[in-house]
Amino acid sequence: MRVVIAPDSFKGTATAAQVAGAVRDGWLTSRPDDTVVLAPMADGGEGTLDAFATAFPDAVRVPVTVTGPAGTHVDTWWLRLPDGRAVVELAATSGLPLLGDRLLPDTATSAGFGQAIVAALDAGATGLVLGIGGSASTDGGASVFDVIGDRPLPAGGAVVLTDVTSPLLGPTGAAAVFGPQKGITPDRVAEFDDRLAAFAARFPDVDPATPGAGAAGGVGFGLLVWGAALARGAAAVADVLGLPALLDGADVVVTGEGRFDGQSAAGKVPTVVRALADARAPGARAMLVAGAIDAPLDDFAAAASLTVLATQTTGEPDDALGDPLRFAAIAGQRLARLV
Repeated sequence: MRVVIAPDSFKGTATAAQVAGAVRDGWLTSRPDDTVVLAPMADGGEGTLDAFATAFPDAVRVPVTVTGPAGTHVDTWWLRLPDGRAVVELAATSGLPLLGDRLLPDTATSAGFGQAIVAALDAGATGLVLGIGGSASTDGGASVFDVIGDRPLPAGGAVVLTDVTSPLLGPTGAAAVFGPQKGITPDRVAEFDDRLAAFAARFPDVDPATPGAGAAGGVGFGLLVWGAALARGAAAVADVLGLPALLDGADVVVTGEGRFDGQSAAGKVPTVVRALADARAPGARAMLVAGAIDAPLDDFAAAASLTVLATQTTGEPDDALGDPLRFAAIAGQRLARLV
């Protein structure tokens, strides 16, 4: 059988490439004669760089040191694709996990993301693919826009990958929806929303209600001001990585993410992969591997939860967070037995 394994990263615990490899290893212990194709995915957030690096083995990792979200130096990298475009990931330069246990709602910056973009432009990038999930700041993209300044877009333009459709302002905007996870208390949401509105008012030609403008604390809006184009993350990544062609002739498609919940249907990786499988490999069995499963599984023939497997194996569900690849391999082994 032909098996395609295309998960997202399990954010904070394992990259998409690591998860895909672990599921493959487990699968092959049960079905060693199957052809297994790895296609690690991303939606613009953490793991986007790794997904592109896996898909393009000839791409070049270019190291760069930037200002992290807390103002300290962060050593990271951007990726030069064979066609000359650069892939830059906000999570790797300005992501919330880089703060550690601290939350800095008033001072966290995404300037490092802008610095990595500038480094790629200075190195001659012909175009940009920008993943903007997982930011630590809520500044409307001002910190990014200030760094980029009046630099023109590269000839190939800039495509911004995001799985967020929120506008910049209001009850479904950057401060209200994503601010709490960045340390904005309920009594200060209106204050931050006013700050974002004041920043947006400087650019009357850009609509803050544009879907995705509220992504990454408003970095989506800042990049719209620069002239970049927003694209739905997982679907755009799948297209660039050539996932549709990889799915042709598949008998089984395994996808996944850290938590499969009610938001997964809104363009997250498992939903996008499932839809592509329906289109490119009618009749293929779709299976899901997730750290935790918190939503109906109507669209999947089978599923495995790492926390459930950890509970069954060690009696401790938290072991799935401590050693996710061990349980991802067990998931692959068990799913293979169901074919």
